[in-house]
Amino acid sequence: MPKILLIGTGVFKKDFEDILSQEGFEVSRFRSLDNAIPRLDDKADMIIVEKEQNKNSSFREFMKASVNIPKLVIAPDYSFRGMSVWLKNPLTCPTYRPSEKELLYFINRILKEKSIWNENKILQQELDIAKKEIEFFEEVAKILTSSMELNEILVAIMKKTKEMTKAETWSVLLVDEETGELVFEATDSKKKSQMEKYRLKLGEGIAGWVAQEGVPVIVPDVSKDERFSSRVDKQTHFKTKSLMCVPIKSKGRVIGVLEVVNKVTGGQFTNEDLSLLMRLIDQASLAIERTSLYQKMAELAVTDDLTKLFNTRYLNRTIEMEIHRSNRYNTSISLIFIDIDHFKNINDIHGHLVGSKTLVEMGQMIIKSLRTIDIVARYGGDEFVVVLPQTTPGAAAQIAERIRASVEQNVFLKKEGYGLKVTASFGVASYPESAKTKEDLLRLADEAMYRVKNTTRNGVYAIA
Repeated sequence: MPKILLIGTGVFKKDFEDILSQEGFEVSRFRSLDNAIPRLDDKADMIIVEKEQNKNSSFREFMKASVNIPKLVIAPDYSFRGMSVWLKNPLTCPTYRPSEKELLYFINRILKEKSIWNENKILQQELDIAKKEIEFFEEVAKILTSSMELNEILVAIMKKTKEMTKAETWSVLLVDEETGELVFEATDSKKKSQMEKYRLKLGEGIAGWVAQEGVPVIVPDVSKDERFSSRVDKQTHFKTKSLMCVPIKSKGRVIGVLEVVNKVTGGQFTNEDLSLLMRLIDQASLAIERTSLYQKMAELAVTDDLTKLFNTRYLNRTIEMEIHRSNRYNTSISLIFIDIDHFKNINDIHGHLVGSKTLVEMGQMIIKSLRTIDIVARYGGDEFVVVLPQTTPGAAAQIAERIRASVEQNVFLKKEGYGLKVTASFGVASYPESAKTKEDLLRLADEAMYRVKNTTRNGVYAIA
């Protein structure tokens, strides 16, 4: 039931209050602004007020207190002199002694405009938040493509997260695969060196509980939560008051937790803060997956001895990881198969040493044509494979054509006096557009390349 305040005595018809009550409005009547101001906290939907109330000594206080409440200002005559002070506020409508129908028309129109105005205000707030989130994700994307150091990536991500949630501090704890315990991987605490020594068992403290149960929590007051463990606080002389903690998952398995602690405003974390944190957690998970894979690959022989490009072992692991990410974020992954045309002739005419040097130069040319997130692998012999994350079939075909043109225009081993002209055949396939599995993706890209190799050579063919 909309609540309307009537303020004044001079211009209101006696039956105004009855008319509005009959129409389903809750009406409160006041003789002056002084009487009405204490009731403005009741969140009235609308105020109907005499224009002459602007002469009241409490006018400025009234206007400030009612700035967001729509007003119908009724003038005693057709002269609207002095009305400008009213119209400085939004949703203010002036009128002269309205009839019953006019009164109801203005009320309904103003209430409708108020609803639209409120909706626009909410949309603007949501737009501002969305812009900040987009800027955040763009920064994170740059971080992920410029560094493979886990701590560096997590610190950069959490620095922005801390800013957006207005938290005092944060920590990321990862599950030790050998012991199953949580260890502090990254934090911005001044006691970082001390905290890195501590390990939490699954189920210990709120972080341990979240890791064990796999569900996020908001704890407004940790002193009232029996799950809270003060062990780390006591050792670091820190006072945890409130926190949010969310699980970091990879392929359905909890690999760690992320927690933000204490609002700098002194308030409590909200569901909106938690919703934001849940959207950001995928970025932390992505960083951990990438760097963990990178570190594991670094321990293996992942490069080709000759070209120093990645080998097929690394290629297969990368494709699996990128397909998993493609499914999660509803993006595409594309492959380019590259085969040097008539490479056997180079070996036969100039020898295998020159052939090997040509392969090395070809590999470097391909790398220079790509982004930092793209992967180039030697597939065997004179074949190369390029992995293009987050790349549509059309974009992948354009990249392949750019590389093809660069190869055709290049003079290979020029400094060594050979001046070889080389071309290559290119095949493109994409997941999930043309391929449904990793094996499909490799096979279709290979078949597309051979379609060029067996016809025109020096071309690009993309599987639709």
